[in-house]
Amino acid sequence: MNTQNFGYKKLYIDGQLIDSVSGERDDVICPATGEVIAQVARAGKEDALKALESAQKGFKYWSKLSLAERTDWMLKLRDAILEKEHELRTAMVHEMGKTYAGSQEDIDRLTEALEWYPNAMKNLREEQIPDYENTYTHKMISKPAGVAVAYLAWNFPLLNVGYKIGPALAAGCSLIIKPSALSPLSSYMVGEIMHSINFPAGVVNILSGPSSEVATTMTTSNIPAVLTMIGSTTTGLRVIADSTTSIKKFGMELGGNAPFIVFEDADFDKALDLAIALKFGNSGQICVAANRIFVHKNIYDKFVKAYAKRASELKLGFGTKENPEVFMGPVVSRKDRDRMFDLVEDAISKGGTLEYGGNIPEGFPEAGNWIEPTVVSGITTEMKLFTQETFGPVAGIMPFESDDEVLELANDTEFGLASYIFTNNHKRIERFTEELEFGEIQINGVKYAIYLPHGGYKNSGIGHDCSHLALEDYLVKKRVSTAI
Repeated sequence: MNTQNFGYKKLYIDGQLIDSVSGERDDVICPATGEVIAQVARAGKEDALKALESAQKGFKYWSKLSLAERTDWMLKLRDAILEKEHELRTAMVHEMGKTYAGSQEDIDRLTEALEWYPNAMKNLREEQIPDYENTYTHKMISKPAGVAVAYLAWNFPLLNVGYKIGPALAAGCSLIIKPSALSPLSSYMVGEIMHSINFPAGVVNILSGPSSEVATTMTTSNIPAVLTMIGSTTTGLRVIADSTTSIKKFGMELGGNAPFIVFEDADFDKALDLAIALKFGNSGQICVAANRIFVHKNIYDKFVKAYAKRASELKLGFGTKENPEVFMGPVVSRKDRDRMFDLVEDAISKGGTLEYGGNIPEGFPEAGNWIEPTVVSGITTEMKLFTQETFGPVAGIMPFESDDEVLELANDTEFGLASYIFTNNHKRIERFTEELEFGEIQINGVKYAIYLPHGGYKNSGIGHDCSHLALEDYLVKKRVSTAI
């Protein structure tokens, strides 16, 4: 497996590429080989304070621009990103192990967001409120909230940037992006691109470093008006707790534990295809992955056998452009791989059956974070595979007998992000649409797009990514009442 070195990348603060105050650097490790493939400037508290001051100045400038002027800059950035598409995609493959084909989604969502959100902002209409006495006119207008800080997960490095930079800039906010220390490379490269086109200083700042220094400094500051993130529920709760120095808006896409329910009358092949794609795509490191697969008892044995066979046929590898047939790469870190083994061991110790996988595949670098696509049948509610978000390529499958039973099992989680049901019974569809406690219910198929709302119930978050609803996280409302 041949990797490449991307050199040293600097912080992007106040329109400049700079070293951190401390001069420290972090290695970026390729999860496929364990090799260092880049270094990035390691931000600390003083760098975070610089970014906050820069974003405050950037907001004053950016919020005063017309939407047409903001749109011009956003489209200029989109075009510059597309010119560097191959380099950015290659960086993502190296920094977190996704396939080259999988990296296309990151580029698409980032560039779509830069184009789509200015149009969505243009189409945002003032709300007119009737006056019952006919003595006033009333309307609600939207204004940019202020400085936004975005904490991003490592699994979709540039898709996650797009989900935040699109609505924030269109709304008129400035933005500080803190990518995960596990995959900061491509985000730092976006900073280089912004510098190359002379993007207005301070409007976007990009830095990564220890959360205890960087995130805590920004979260506890009274400068940010918006805290937004994509990450774990545990991290989200900590951010909320640390934020109480001032009143802030939140937009958080947090953990998921998606049920994938296959009824006896479902399109078997379609459900099987999507259950494979939604569990092993991106090595299972997706918040909307099929986490708990429930299959009706009458087709359970057939489904488990077919599913395990399909998993065994998946092509593993380092998915560069030269290896387009690769479906699944490594997991992002050794810690995450060891956690997969723990989930499998826990399930088997409690009566689960290992149908396929559970091992390090032969012939792959020992320093990499490789694990076979893994299938465990007979999971129960006592197993970690049921209660925890797997976030990796381990599938747990469970039989059910009745609608009542599987509905209760599906809702038996603190999370409520995505859910999937496969059935042709219209009454059942109506019932599950009403009673599933999830922000997304996908029936007989799967679709995600920049214009479709993405958000959750319960401990899966606040607000939305994607769609016009994401703009609301970055806007504040004014009521304007005028005497007639």
